[in-house]
Amino acid sequence: MIDLIKEINFSPFLVSFKLAVIVTVILFFISFPLAWYLSQSKSKFKPFLEAMTALPIVLPPSVLGFYILWTLSPNSIIGHFFLEHFNIKLVFNFYGLVIASCIYSLPFMVQPLQSGLESLNKNMLEASYICGKSKFETLFRVALPNIKPALLTAIIITFAHTVGEFGVVLMIGGSIPGQTKVASIAIYEFTEIMDYSKAHIYSIIMIILSFLTLLGVYTFNGKQKRVFTGITK
Repeated sequence: MIDLIKEINFSPFLVSFKLAVIVTVILFFISFPLAWYLSQSKSKFKPFLEAMTALPIVLPPSVLGFYILWTLSPNSIIGHFFLEHFNIKLVFNFYGLVIASCIYSLPFMVQPLQSGLESLNKNMLEASYICGKSKFETLFRVALPNIKPALLTAIIITFAHTVGEFGVVLMIGGSIPGQTKVASIAIYEFTEIMDYSKAHIYSIIMIILSFLTLLGVYTFNGKQKRVFTGITK
C-alpha cells in the first residue's frame, strides 16, 4: 500500500488546485458586482438574468461543454481572434479550462453572495448613502464585511466545485499531463484501464478534501451564527 502511494503522480491534483484558485479569484470579481445588482434590482429583467446565471446548474455538462468548445474553437470568431492576435489556442490547453470552469462554476459563486446581500439590513445601506458614501464604497466597505459567512461559502463551494469538475474540463481540455489533466480525469482514466487501486487512492483523497472543505464551511458559519446571536441578545 505504501509503495502504491509512493507511485502516485500528484500532478493532476496540482493542476486541479491551480485551476480552482484562478477560477475562484476571477469569479469573485465578476460575481460580486453581479450579485449586488441582482440583490438590489427591481428590474423586470432580473428573473431572466437570474435564470441565465443559474443555467450551468441544470444544463448537462456535455451540452455546456459542447457549446463552450464550439465557441472557443479556432474556427469560431473568438477562438480565431485569440489564435491570430495572441497566438493562444483556447481549446485543449489551460486557458480554455479557466474560461470553461468560470462559466460552469459561476452560479456557485453568485447565488451565495446574492443571498447574503439580500439579507443585509437595508437601513445600514441607506445610512451609508446618507453619510455620502458612493455605491462602490458601500459595496466593499459596508456590504462585504457584513456577509462573511455567505462570502466564505461562495468561495469554498466554488473552489470545491471547480476541483471536482469532470465533463466540461474533459471536453475542453482533454487529458494533457501537467497541463489539462485534472484529478477527476485521472480517476476516470484509471477506471478505464481497470487500475482500481490507484482509482481508489485518488478518489479517497478527493473525498477527504471535499469533506474537509464542507466541514470548514459549516464550522465557520456555525460560529458566525453563535456570535450574531450573542450580539443580538
